Amino acid sequence: MKTKIFCDSAELNIIKKFNKKKFVKGFTTNPSLMRKAGAKDYKSYSIKILKICNNKPISLEVFGDKPEEMKKQAIQINTWGRNIYVKIPIVNSKGIFTGKVIKELNNRNIKLNITAVYTAKQTEKILKLINKKTKVIISIFAGRAGDTGKDPVPEIKKSIYMSKKYKNVEILWASVREPYNYIQAKQLNCHIITTPPSIIEKIEKFGKTFETLTKETVNGFLIDSKKSRFKI
Repeated sequence: MKTKIFCDSAELNIIKKFNKKKFVKGFTTNPSLMRKAGAKDYKSYSIKILKICNNKPISLEVFGDKPEEMKKQAIQINTWGRNIYVKIPIVNSKGIFTGKVIKELNNRNIKLNITAVYTAKQTEKILKLINKKTKVIISIFAGRAGDTGKDPVPEIKKSIYMSKKYKNVEILWASVREPYNYIQAKQLNCHIITTPPSIIEKIEKFGKTFETLTKETVNGFLIDSKKSRFKI
């Protein structure tokens, strides 16, 4: 199984650029990325994204915090395009599990991306709620787990194993910190990895030898020392 690469961005120019790349199989966004991109009106900005990306899966997240708000927003977002996965956080800001919302939307045949997942136990709770037909992505925040000194690999590995019974479920490696995370995701047979544009560009350059890297590193030091006109 090949690990699919998604681009994690809400910048229109970035989406336009990476949508042209065949090996980029989809896109993910979130409210923070939308704000960073300068979005003022959520729907109109999302429509602009969908005009660019209309044939690859794209995740658009709800921003309501109460179950009824989440459900209402998800139903509306789902009508904007056939390629949409509606992102639902696994809990709200108070830590309350959003299981009822997930189950109801899944039963309505709305494609979901369950986000802010960190553990295999959370994956297990999701799998108990969903059917085996409607597509579901479970996004495990590997990078943020690593930032706290916790190893995300065992959690992703267990989640992938549990999801094997569900052909409609894909496990996604989220919050990438370095290009090597792509290699790790591939080794685990993770279905998807979503990465910032800068990381994708580094992945494209995979294959340099250690000898080449050594020369490039030393040459960089030499160029900077000459530019600074260092003398001893």
